[in-house]
Amino acid sequence: MTDDAMKAGVIGVGSMGQNHVRVYDELSETDLVGVFDVEAERAADVAEEYGTTARSLEDLFDVADIVSIAVPTQFHYENAKRALQSDVHVLVEKPFVADPKNGRELIELADDRGLTLQVGHIERFNPAVQTLRTLIDDLNIYAVSTERVGPPIDRAIDDSVVMDLMIHDLDIVLDIVDGDVDSYNAVGTPDCRYATANLSFDSGVTASLTTSRVTQEKVRGLTISAEDCRVKVDYIDQRIEIHRSSVPTHIDDESLVRHRHENFVETLTVGEVEPLKSELESFAHAAKTGTEPVVDGEQGLRVLKLTKSLDEAAQSDADIDHRVQVDAPSR
Repeated sequence: MTDDAMKAGVIGVGSMGQNHVRVYDELSETDLVGVFDVEAERAADVAEEYGTTARSLEDLFDVADIVSIAVPTQFHYENAKRALQSDVHVLVEKPFVADPKNGRELIELADDRGLTLQVGHIERFNPAVQTLRTLIDDLNIYAVSTERVGPPIDRAIDDSVVMDLMIHDLDIVLDIVDGDVDSYNAVGTPDCRYATANLSFDSGVTASLTTSRVTQEKVRGLTISAEDCRVKVDYIDQRIEIHRSSVPTHIDDESLVRHRHENFVETLTVGEVEPLKSELESFAHAAKTGTEPVVDGEQGLRVLKLTKSLDEAAQSDADIDHRVQVDAPSR
């Protein structure tokens, strides 16, 4: 911790919130000044573990410069609004809010008060994704496909698999693909634990996404099919492979003509950094300097609107293409 560290607090110290507490405690750029949870005993236990204070919301807003909001989605809006009204910078976990209209209100409130509002799309800070972002301008992308699947987990989740998991991949796809979504379709199982979606962009790019909580293998990956290569991103191993092909040739060997087509695989070196540390460090820097956060409210709202549309389509009996108008991202 430095003398000019940002005073940080966490609202909601369940499994995800406790990770925020841990990282704020570890970062030199932040000073962990307190936590809040509606379960007072849990807040007290977490505070004791990390040498901080369990506080009321009002007290936390009085002492904190920045807060992470890691409560269930339906409580994001009210907690973020109270923080912003108290002139505290806010990082709110994904999904941004339950109702897009409330998201717009929070964006305007943060703008009016000159505060940082960041949405917690953590995959943006995966080192593999950050390396991929440096390659995008050199790729003529035709299609993108994603997989985010795994076995059932042992804790209850209120959000559907689309709102909980696919939203991560939608955020990355919207960030790397030029243009707006022109049409989409989605299908899912009745229990909302498996879903697929297809997007068409007005730039001509297509995207297919698969997500599951019932697949007995954990996969987190993205593949880009481009004009002269195929790029594979492994979020778990934080690795990128670029597959390229040589020009096909024919070999005449004693009157036997054979076809040869060599493949080359380039594996990029990606730094091993915990995405959450990068995310919270970036948030603290944006709040301190007044610079734009990596994922601002406008981008969070754009992803939210599309995710909700896909979620509704996945839970519908009709398998049809939908036309959609999605707001342009803030860049």
